[in-house]
Amino acid sequence: MKEVVLDTETTGLNIEDGHRIVEIGCIELENQIQTSKKFHCYLNPERKVSEKAFEIHGYSDDFLKSQKKFKDICDDFLNFIKNKKLIIHNAEFDIAHLNNELSLIGKNKIDKKNIIDTLDLARDKFPGSQINLNALCKRFRIDNSRRDKHTALLDCELLSKVYINLIDQKEPTLDFKSFEKEKADIDISNLLYCKKIIYPTKDEIENHKKYLKSKVSKNFF
Repeated sequence: MKEVVLDTETTGLNIEDGHRIVEIGCIELENQIQTSKKFHCYLNPERKVSEKAFEIHGYSDDFLKSQKKFKDICDDFLNFIKNKKLIIHNAEFDIAHLNNELSLIGKNKIDKKNIIDTLDLARDKFPGSQINLNALCKRFRIDNSRRDKHTALLDCELLSKVYINLIDQKEPTLDFKSFEKEKADIDISNLLYCKKIIYPTKDEIENHKKYLKSKVSKNFF
């Protein structure tokens, strides 16, 4: 099954105050593993960024005014998410802004039935605990050291790993620091989890051979 991890950045909190989207990031998952397909764009919101929002994501008015408008990327965006479940942290916020943008250009809104909100998953799994993205990364030992600012694509990468943990699909993680990547025959950059192989010792092998030999002797003599 294919899913899309999605995140947005905006000029401010409320669409009622005229706030708009300035960035969309999407990463495709297949069977909870990242594929090579991503969608990412910065947007000209056609208004100023609030001071609070600028502190969060750092996108200035000067930078954004040269970017495409939502109507210019809308069809590509909708094609990317078509027929896929959307994985979003605090989906109410992102979907409100996305549906506002769609309404402004006369497009159909995104159906909320196609959304999995990881905020709800985390709230059910860890009642009473902090469940923002940073807190969940810390809980699951996911490296979020690059997250100086909130940026859509990086947040999608982190959320994809959080999501796997929340639905209990995480197996023992590979120790990338000790793994000799240059000797591997596969690209491990997008692996979210892997199985840990434990080999038997020589003594265990010898004891197993003796056990098998004794079983054979009993069957034939």
